[in-house]
Amino acid sequence: MPRPTPDKPDILEHGSPRDGQPQATDRRLFIQLLVFTGCRDTKPVFDAAAKLNTPAVVYEDVLDPTGVALLTLSEDPAFFVSTLRPVLQREPFTSITLKPGFTMFGRTYTLGYETDLEETLFTRPTRTALNPAWPWAVWYPLRRAGAFAQLPGEEQRAILMEHGVIGMAFGAHDMAHDIRLMCHGMDTNDNDFVVGLVGKNLHPLSAVVQAMRKTKQTSQYLERLGPFFVGHAAWQSKELERK
Repeated sequence: MPRPTPDKPDILEHGSPRDGQPQATDRRLFIQLLVFTGCRDTKPVFDAAAKLNTPAVVYEDVLDPTGVALLTLSEDPAFFVSTLRPVLQREPFTSITLKPGFTMFGRTYTLGYETDLEETLFTRPTRTALNPAWPWAVWYPLRRAGAFAQLPGEEQRAILMEHGVIGMAFGAHDMAHDIRLMCHGMDTNDNDFVVGLVGKNLHPLSAVVQAMRKTKQTSQYLERLGPFFVGHAAWQSKELERK
């Protein structure tokens, strides 16, 4: 007898029910950070980013005097190869050097309790990245230890809540705001997540990382953290209206 067809895997993003109806979508936002060195004039990079017709940020690297980074956001992952790739093969990018070890790429996601999927997956991360009042940024990837996945769901939620309370406190007081991305299977070093911390000042971004070090997740269940990119937004596109 033929084997029964397995159930189709559920890869949708889910939110809490609205008016008694479940919320789910197969749409999400992809975000990429590319870091370069050898850039002595950032103006041509601003000009190139402005022509991409997608939300974008150009950072100047705090840790590299000729460093610059390009952050781009698109719902369509093909954008990064069909539109962005040809741009990166022309000036000014051919005159500067990519630092592949700092490349980060991930997708927005839900935890299942969100009331507004559009806000969670698109509006909030775009607004956070492009807010001119929050020019400072710290971006880094991380990988959880395998032991975390073996914990009961209730214990996982408690560990994540400890982490989340710190983030919410910094956000509520406009000290630090986060962009959280999944990158399973899309990261060169097999990381699980990419985190972007942005804010009006740099010190609180460092402070939130410091505070997170004391949590159970970071101290016991992280296998790898970093490298860290620290930058200041030198150019940001205006948020484009979603179609």
